[in-house]
Parts: sequence; C-alpha cells; structure tokens
Amino acid sequence: MSVTRLHTHLDRLEAESIRIMRETVAECKKPVLLYSVGKDSSVLLHLLLKAFYPARPPLPIMHVDTLWEFRETIEFRDRVVREKNLDLIVHTNQNGVRQGLNPLVDASKFIYAMKTEALKQALAEHGFDAAIGGARRDEEQSRAKERVFSLRGAGQRWEPRKQRPEPWGLYNTRLGPGETLRVFPISDWTELDVWLYIRREGIGLVPLYFAAERPTFVRNGALLVRDDERVPLEPGEKPIAKTVRFRTLGGWPLTACIESDAADLDAIIAEMVDTRQSERAGRIIDLDPADSMERKKREGYF
Repeated sequence: MSVTRLHTHLDRLEAESIRIMRETVAECKKPVLLYSVGKDSSVLLHLLLKAFYPARPPLPIMHVDTLWEFRETIEFRDRVVREKNLDLIVHTNQNGVRQGLNPLVDASKFIYAMKTEALKQALAEHGFDAAIGGARRDEEQSRAKERVFSLRGAGQRWEPRKQRPEPWGLYNTRLGPGETLRVFPISDWTELDVWLYIRREGIGLVPLYFAAERPTFVRNGALLVRDDERVPLEPGEKPIAKTVRFRTLGGWPLTACIESDAADLDAIIAEMVDTRQSERAGRIIDLDPADSMERKKREGYF
C-alpha cells in the first residue's frame, strides 16, 4: 500500500470514528468514554481529543480498576490524565474486594465481579446512558456481531437478535426505559490499522507494549510476567529474564506476553503484518470454552 493510499485509509477511519463520537455526544444525555489504558482506548482517547479540540472533552473518562492491573498501566493512566487535564472516574467493585476474590483461585468469578459487575455498577451509579469503548470487530467472533451503537437492555444485557440495523452509517440512538448504549467508534479498524495510526499520530502507549527484558515464568502453558509478589511461584516454576512484550493488556496474572524483539513501532508493525493470531490469544480468560466471550457480553461485559 502506497503512503498516499495508507493516509487516505487512515483518514477515512479517523473521520468516521470522530463522526460517531460527535453523534454520541449530540444524541445522548450523559455519555462516558471507557479508558482501559490499552492501545485501543489510547487511540479512542486521541480521537476524542481531536473531535472536540480546542475545547476539553465534554464527557468524563472512566477506568474500571480490578486492582490487578500492571503497575506501569496505572502509572501511565495517571500521567495521561494529569498531562491532558482529563476528568477521570476510577471504579472498583468493593463487594468483590470484600469477598477477597482472586484471579488465581477462580478467574471466571473474578472477571465477572471485578470487570462485568464493576462496569455495570459504575454506569448505573453515575447514570451514564452511553459508554464509548474501543472494541473492534476483528478481535473475536462475538464482537464481529456488534453494531457501532450497541443496544443494551435492562441490567446492561446484550441481546444480538435485538440489535438495530445501521444502513449507510445511519444510527438509531433512541432509548426506551432501562435501555442504554455501548458505542464502538473503531469497530471497523483492524489491529494493524490501530498500530499504523498510533505511529502516524505519535500516540503514547504503556511501555509494556514494547519488547524489553522482563521477569517471566510459565504457568499452564502461558508465558507471564510477574509484576508483584502477590503471586507465589509454584514448585518447578522459576523466574527467567526474557525479552517479551504484550499485544493486549489486562489483569497481569491473566494476560500472557509473547517473546519478541519488537522494541519500536516499526518493528511491531512488521510483526503484525506476519501474524495470523488475534491479540486476544494472550487473554487467558478468553480461552475457557465454558465461559465464552458471547456469554460474558450477554451478562454485560464490554
């Protein structure tokens, strides 16, 4: 793809995403942008800032913190919020904290409480009627079924059969009692599009996306980085320094890294051109067939 065609492609994606954000703000009473601090939500935040420049964004951003995020993720989040003067809401499910839920003991229960229930709590507590997120259709099969404006019924539940048609980019934002929207402005972007746009726009990212020597160990076939002392090593496990990076970021005990020498954007993009595996292959919780992504989404997971 020539440089001119590449810029035209990214320009079209950018313009459509900005239009979706502006329409959300114009049509919804109280929207919020969900900020996971990953690469997709970093692109989303950049688009939000562009959409309403030079004014501050007319909506807050929200991070659902499971308390098992990488330390570098939280440090990066706080720096971005401070530098860009953003209105940040951080929500943690305190019921889950009181129950002592642990991702290493029961990952499915932990994810449901600390991510799904936490998100539903936060949206209800603040009265948000639209939550803007960075999900993309190419990430996972159930996400390929999503509309850009995804209707959620009572209890934030998702029902694929009740989603509205979106012909020619026309969106229906009307809501009935108890209904809300999840809005996905970068639905049609690919992982490669995201990285190309990050390079073009100079968007800052959590350093974990770039290859570096880190303390790793293998558990149940997954290569993990030991981010703190809350996870004791089991018999036979040994910490080994390896050059690794992450394609996706989540709670650190449930997110595998990959061995890689890609320490800059050009090297990462070259890796993306050759890979055929979704970045969500590194999300250990997604690999459980009894607890599929579609089931999580029906329950209210983003």
